[in-house]
Amino acid sequence: MTPQEWFDSRGWQPFDFQREVWAHLAAGRSGLLHATTGAGKTYAVWMGALQRRVARPAAPLQVLWITPMRALAADTTRALNLPLADVAPGWRVGQRSGDTPAAERARQDRRLPEALVTTPESLSLLLTREQAAQELGGVHTVIVDEWHELMGNKRGVQVQLALARLARWNPGLVVWGLSATLGNLEEAQQVLTGGRDAVLVQGRIDKTLVIDTLLPLEPGRFSWGGHLGAQMQQPVIAEIESSPSTLVFTNTRSQAETWYQLLIQERPEWAGLVALHHGSLDKDVREWVELGLKDGRLKAVVATSSLDLGVDFLPVERVLQIGSPKGIARLLQRAGRSGHAPGRPSRVTIVPTNTLELVEAAAARRAARAGRIEKRATPEKPLDVLVQHLVSVALGGGFTADALYDEVRTAWAYRALSRAEFDWALAFVERGGASLGAYPEYHRVRLVDGVYRVPDRGIAKRHRLQVGTIVGDGTMQVKYLSGSRLGAMEESFIARLRPGDCFVFAGKVLEFVRTQEMTAYVKKATKSRGIVPSWAGGKMPLSTELADAVLELLASAAQADWIRDIEDPEMRAAQPMLSTQARLSRLPTPKTLLIERYRSREGHHLYLYPFAGRNVHLGLASLLAWRLAKDSPNTFSMSVNDHGFELLSAEAVDMAALLDRRAFDTGELLADVLASLNSSELAQRRFREIARVSGLVFTGYPGAPKTTRQLQASSGLFYDVFRKYDAGNLLLSQAEGEVLSQELDIRRLAATLRHMSAQRVEFVELKVPSPFSLPLMVERFREKLSNEKLADRLARIIRDATAEADHDTRP
Repeated sequence: MTPQEWFDSRGWQPFDFQREVWAHLAAGRSGLLHATTGAGKTYAVWMGALQRRVARPAAPLQVLWITPMRALAADTTRALNLPLADVAPGWRVGQRSGDTPAAERARQDRRLPEALVTTPESLSLLLTREQAAQELGGVHTVIVDEWHELMGNKRGVQVQLALARLARWNPGLVVWGLSATLGNLEEAQQVLTGGRDAVLVQGRIDKTLVIDTLLPLEPGRFSWGGHLGAQMQQPVIAEIESSPSTLVFTNTRSQAETWYQLLIQERPEWAGLVALHHGSLDKDVREWVELGLKDGRLKAVVATSSLDLGVDFLPVERVLQIGSPKGIARLLQRAGRSGHAPGRPSRVTIVPTNTLELVEAAAARRAARAGRIEKRATPEKPLDVLVQHLVSVALGGGFTADALYDEVRTAWAYRALSRAEFDWALAFVERGGASLGAYPEYHRVRLVDGVYRVPDRGIAKRHRLQVGTIVGDGTMQVKYLSGSRLGAMEESFIARLRPGDCFVFAGKVLEFVRTQEMTAYVKKATKSRGIVPSWAGGKMPLSTELADAVLELLASAAQADWIRDIEDPEMRAAQPMLSTQARLSRLPTPKTLLIERYRSREGHHLYLYPFAGRNVHLGLASLLAWRLAKDSPNTFSMSVNDHGFELLSAEAVDMAALLDRRAFDTGELLADVLASLNSSELAQRRFREIARVSGLVFTGYPGAPKTTRQLQASSGLFYDVFRKYDAGNLLLSQAEGEVLSQELDIRRLAATLRHMSAQRVEFVELKVPSPFSLPLMVERFREKLSNEKLADRLARIIRDATAEADHDTRP
């Protein structure tokens, strides 16, 4: 049965873009398919791949489907199996990821299926098999799902290297990527296909997308992070009640745990109908939630990005986004979880947690309508991933240096890799580089009869156990005393608990009992409240595209009589706060840089509002503090958010360098940034990840993982040894480069400084804190004050500021 006949048998009509993809695949062309979520991308590429099937090859595996998340693998496998009986009788779709049962793995080891749904990590593991060339050499088509999720990180680089290996075994390999949210499509296509000739197919179908906002009754004239959270509890409950099935997205796991508690506390009868889903929960819990959503048994699920991607939840009608989405692509991705089928409308409702997020919500809708979606950039030649790949390929049949160098350079991330850099990486895995030559465990590959192989079985076993590029803080299993599992928590959080302490996890209030063998044992708490854990890497920075849209709206709000002409209901709701900001200070715009100064009993406060996201603001605050203190010694403390930053100093700051914009110079930017930060500490922290990916440190055997402290000590030792005895070690350079590019976003920081230099400075002496400066104050207060003291302090500040705003007579 042809794809068209199968569609006809189900009463479906293929879209034009689906037919176009079928034709390209039949002609052996690679490409990227960019189409709306729920438009039918899966069957566009899958039917095309089935047309390319070969009858009974020596190696049965013909199609690889790469998914970024294990949760997607099961759902994708079910979708791919649906047409097989009619279109490709005799074919089998298998699934291979960290969740695959041992029995199924053993079955695949005897004979791989014709098609395999897998993850980047599991594909890399397949490359380490001795017979990898024979088992994978028959693969003629690879589909990379959710390419936007992989392209911008090291997992995507893993995929690029794996594709280069597969293309060497089968030069006719066809590769297709799928995405719904990419701003730089041509670059994304090049990265996926290594710059080879490929096509770009855009699936344009009529699909209604509604982006609206749940407006608070009392937005207020002053607001700060989380200020509106409690006020939005009842409106969120009302929205959930009005829909058969709702997904409630949060930006962090802490926020997900908090909102689940808010819902259950108010509606205890929803226990069992409302569920929680995030990456730290046990696999069985997550699978139960996913099936409950698919079957329509759950009324609502509070989730993080763990449910962002392609899982098909047809019963879901509504999506709520708690807080600003911080990015256009993320908002569109989450909106697509509702109405996930061609022709069905998708709707996402933003739930602001502070008043300025009303402006972000209106800006996000405008940017989405204009198609201003964020771009992704691939990491440039990460040597830790290359080092890991060299050992993997040496295990998977071996390699010769010249051939592998040529192969690796066909991966887009390594297109500029020099032979000297490749030879350094090869020497590092062969002899441990300049400083580890005396240690046999770092002689991981050896030249045997002209081919590099891994001769030691212990090294081979350790390498296979930690293939991959996902590196996080060490985790500990969380179990009840009875032995049932709840999930995994970061070891650093568990280490701070004492027996009897209560914390919130997996939607429950738990009492910590003891730690034993890297497991935290708990019991149900008798208390109704506990600490909400804060996971590492929690807060997402505001994207450039959304920040620009916010500033454009603020520029409109800076005009006289703006409220008369504004169409956005969110801006009308934010009007009291924006008008108060304009009265007490000014509103930032794309052409103006607002700088506020305020004197309090704490010292001298400077507030700047570049609207560049918290990561850039952290770098900017450190940089400006360092530059301002060079000529006039001073001590600064800092506070940052997505909109701006605060510099609090004991002594008054000479404003000349800021007012004439000399402080924003980019001439010595790199040196000044490194000097302004504790760069060695940042680089050492980044080096822990690099040491793990490159195989310098071993995380432990199953059931006996090493603690975070052990791993930190090991990586720290390597870092110190390399700095003293192997200063030319390229992994050290990589660590410094990643600090600049990833943690500080040096490119965006430089662009922000250039933009600030071109802006007109608006300098305001504040008599009282402004609505924009107050959230930065609160960020700092929260680190020092209890909730009660913070509430009292805020009440006084707001009372004084309100009185000043009411008496201000400026036009």
